[in-house]
Amino acid sequence: MLEVKPNQESAGPPEHVKNLILGSGPAGLSAALYSARAQLEPVVLAGQEYGGQVSLTHIIENYPGFPDAVGGPELTELFKKQAERFGARVVFDTAIEVDLSQRPFRVKTYEKEYLADTLIIATGATPRHLGVPGEVELTGRGVSYCGTCDGFFFKDKDVIVVGGGDSAMEEGAFLTRFANNVTLVHRREEFRAGDLLLQRAKENPKMKFITDTVVNKIEGNGAVNTVELENLKTGDKQAFKTDGVFIFIGHTPNTQLFQGQLEMDAGGYLIANKYMETSVPGVFVAGEVADPHFRQVITSAGMGAAAAIQATRFLEENP
Repeated sequence: MLEVKPNQESAGPPEHVKNLILGSGPAGLSAALYSARAQLEPVVLAGQEYGGQVSLTHIIENYPGFPDAVGGPELTELFKKQAERFGARVVFDTAIEVDLSQRPFRVKTYEKEYLADTLIIATGATPRHLGVPGEVELTGRGVSYCGTCDGFFFKDKDVIVVGGGDSAMEEGAFLTRFANNVTLVHRREEFRAGDLLLQRAKENPKMKFITDTVVNKIEGNGAVNTVELENLKTGDKQAFKTDGVFIFIGHTPNTQLFQGQLEMDAGGYLIANKYMETSVPGVFVAGEVADPHFRQVITSAGMGAAAAIQATRFLEENP
């Protein structure tokens, strides 16, 4: 994770740009590529986590054009290099304040201030973490937040899924395509998942359930091999052998900056139409900040391209 430290004050006059992009994941960098090729000279604010969630993914096998797979950090650099080739400028800084009340939109960062004729928001969503020892260290080494992305690596292995909602049931069922066994661990006795998903999961012969239980820590020497489980009713603890830990306890969209300025759904995700347009003309959105459903590199990249195309057309109609 890239940590950007603030200066005491933003220095110098505001910089006026045609297109400002917040976020440097697949959505943001794809938007930068299309915006740059349209000669909008986009500026990308990389944010606190350069590359977004994909940069934390060890191997990606389902992005087209890479039959032998590609590392997440490598794919991020390729995205960046291609966008820069056409004139995009990636700045390692973070937006800390935005004013969308009038155009050009005012965006303040730790380092300076921008006036943007169009804005593309690609700030992503952050998976909720367990916050237990070993989770961070073993992310990409057995700890994952995406069954669709990483399930294939657990072929003929045993994994656990942490969570009790729809995502946990859906991803757990998906993982049974590869894993020998999928054990779902939930802190409560009752599940939050819908009845149909829960029924399908319970009827799946590869799925098992441990309720009233939490994961206290994740252990392994370079790769996950054990978790410590604690029963919340009895206090009993046990070492549980597993090859992988998939965590599905929700995502938090990174939309705090836009509260009260852009329309959001009940979960805090930005609402956009099919043209990636938000409730404010000239402000567009792409990627997981507006997508709680698919959450894939390829869909985020496609949304970024669409947002940039629409931003270009907006500027043509609103010079």
